[in-house]
Amino acid sequence: MNQINLDATDIKLLRLLQEDARLTTKQLAAKVNLSTTPVFERLKRLERDGFIQKYVAILDAEKLNLGFEVFCSVKLKQMSRDVAHAFVDVIKDIPQVTECYNISGEFDYLLKIHAPDIKYYNEFIINVLGTVDSIGSIQSSFVMKEIKHSYGLNLQD
Repeated sequence: MNQINLDATDIKLLRLLQEDARLTTKQLAAKVNLSTTPVFERLKRLERDGFIQKYVAILDAEKLNLGFEVFCSVKLKQMSRDVAHAFVDVIKDIPQVTECYNISGEFDYLLKIHAPDIKYYNEFIINVLGTVDSIGSIQSSFVMKEIKHSYGLNLQD
């Protein structure tokens, strides 16, 4: 719905930033055939309007000894607004959980967890998630090999 406000130049800027967020305003301007001032103003508008939420560095989990990835499906003991809010509040404060989604189907939530190894993950399940009273059951799926991981969105003109 917000995309109505974006023109082809905005989309191109967003694509370029998804590929390399360290591009300077001058470099971006050259790539979209504008001067730096209108590009700077566009970037500020895209940030202000929430199209650009933040700029981040993508780290190598393997090199940081956090390459053991797990998708952990969680079913709550009961689903109610208060229980769900309490669960989400707890999960937001657990640093090993890098992503959390409320999902449909057999489970209520899908967590993505980075750990050094399976032993660490086992301790995490017992000592961290195991202390969350609202959790009824957990199913873990270990990533054997990453096939595709894209950080950007497929933006159409």
